[in-house]
Amino acid sequence: MSIVINRVQESLLEILGSLVQLLPGIVLALAILLMTAYGARITRRIADRVSGQFVKSRSLQILTLQTVRIGTWVLGILLAAIVAFPGLQLGDIIALLGLGSVAIGFAFQDIFKNFLAGILLLLEEPFRLGDQIIVSDYEGTVETVNIRFTKLRTYMGEVIEIPNSIVFTSAVKVLTANDCRRTDLDIGVDYTTPLPLAQRTFLETVEQVEGVLSEPAPEVDCVGFGDSSINFKVRFWTAPQIAEVRRAQSRVAIALKAACDEANITIPYPIRTVHYFDQQKFNESEPYSETDLGS
Repeated sequence: MSIVINRVQESLLEILGSLVQLLPGIVLALAILLMTAYGARITRRIADRVSGQFVKSRSLQILTLQTVRIGTWVLGILLAAIVAFPGLQLGDIIALLGLGSVAIGFAFQDIFKNFLAGILLLLEEPFRLGDQIIVSDYEGTVETVNIRFTKLRTYMGEVIEIPNSIVFTSAVKVLTANDCRRTDLDIGVDYTTPLPLAQRTFLETVEQVEGVLSEPAPEVDCVGFGDSSINFKVRFWTAPQIAEVRRAQSRVAIALKAACDEANITIPYPIRTVHYFDQQKFNESEPYSETDLGS
């Protein structure tokens, strides 16, 4: 029994001695991690200034800052591990990272997928910060393109965080990609209306509406004959932001109605013609005679 107790005591003393030997390295490693946290802030500020001068794209600036921050932490952690465990060689670290990356890859494959998609979005930049886009079932203004998700603010003030993998693999409609955006507005006139008069009235009216661009010029086309009206389509261009589009469309509709009233152009109500027949006289179970059809 005493032999076992002696061996346990010797083992505890060896462990304690090892901890005492490692203690200065562990303390130094903690100090390195604290310095890394401070250094990450400094490198981030430097990268922010440098990227602000040489990189015009805000998305690429964000990618640069995130890369510098992650790189600083990786170097600090590796240096702290080497100091805390002096017997740890560079080959051991590489092997450990290789095995760990495989395990982490399986466990966090969705996270890495979003991470890689975020980097590609920041590099390719299919849209910019502040653009209004439609992706999947969501529409709003791009506030942030992170390395994990893209943040949209809807027109109702809601915030939506969409995983970058969805954004990268989905069709994205960029509403503000160009300096102008076209809106089509339908309007119908009575069949007794002279069509050249209506076309000229609509075109002159929409050209004077605030918010409607003169270049590209507005267009008015007669597009077809409806049940109760001859239909026109008024096409005009505005600034691409959704707020400008809505305001201009409202002003155009109000101006067109006022112009129609002034020019005595009637915008007809839907008209339906209803035919009645005698159900007793026309019995579907019996064939029609020539007398019934003639009457």
